[in-house]
Amino acid sequence: MSGGDGARTVRAGRHTVEVHRPDKVLFPAGEGGAPEYTKGDLVDYHRAVAPFMLPHLRGRPLMLERHPDGVDGPRFMQKNTPEHYPEWVGRVEVGKEGGTVCHTVCDDSATLVYLADQAALTLHRWLSRTGQVDRPDRMVFDLDPAGDDFEAVREAARLVGELLDELRLPSALMTTGSRGLHIVVPLTGRQDFDEVREFARDAAEVLAAAHPDRLTTAARKKDRGDRLYLDIQRNAYAQTAVAPFTVRARPGAPVATPVSWGELDDPALHARRWTIADAVEQARTRPWAGIMNRARALGPARRRLNALRG
Repeated sequence: MSGGDGARTVRAGRHTVEVHRPDKVLFPAGEGGAPEYTKGDLVDYHRAVAPFMLPHLRGRPLMLERHPDGVDGPRFMQKNTPEHYPEWVGRVEVGKEGGTVCHTVCDDSATLVYLADQAALTLHRWLSRTGQVDRPDRMVFDLDPAGDDFEAVREAARLVGELLDELRLPSALMTTGSRGLHIVVPLTGRQDFDEVREFARDAAEVLAAAHPDRLTTAARKKDRGDRLYLDIQRNAYAQTAVAPFTVRARPGAPVATPVSWGELDDPALHARRWTIADAVEQARTRPWAGIMNRARALGPARRRLNALRG
């Protein structure tokens, strides 16, 4: 349904959202045949992917990466929720040094549509929930290659996955829509961020010590050489990771997409394998089926990790 000034009215759940300038190009057609996508396309994608994406967003503070003039224009990272956002958009006030921040929380499809109207292309989520913001229920390993070498990412993912299996921790794999992969571990929320980050760091260092020519935990780029960086820095209070099924601000609108461990061996797999044109189709295969319900506390895994470290 269309409104005035080229606006489009979208019904999403219990709310109606007015989408302004739905024909505005957010992703221009680009080199290599990258297709053009408009704000209306982003809205349609958010509506279609909502059943699969919302479980990963509900109850989590968000940081919004907004591109009002499209991916070729300026971007800004929005933490505070503007007062003009509709009252039905979720919010949570969390502490920061010297004050508080009122983050947006996306609990329903109407909010997903509204954020698309705001040209919030990428949704970055906290690894904890509003009820326990200091206790994460996700741990993330971000596999960040030195270049665009996906084979190095594939090899690193296998090594991280094997270690997590040895520690008896469930894990899920996701393309980032950029260059790498995220490996996500569901937690019970018993440990605080400091404990979780220390565990992730120690696990990464075990792998880097075993494969010093391929992997590194060096935070400074100049110290990494051409090795893949095992980034565990997202496991900290107020840090964020890209949400599953969110769109990245790159040509062709690639999507951060969950995959099964079996798909890691697919030669066609790469970090930008899915876009808003086909990510919903991948979502319907439910590649993470059941994994996020297998949350673990880190106590037993910490004892196994300490034994490995000697």
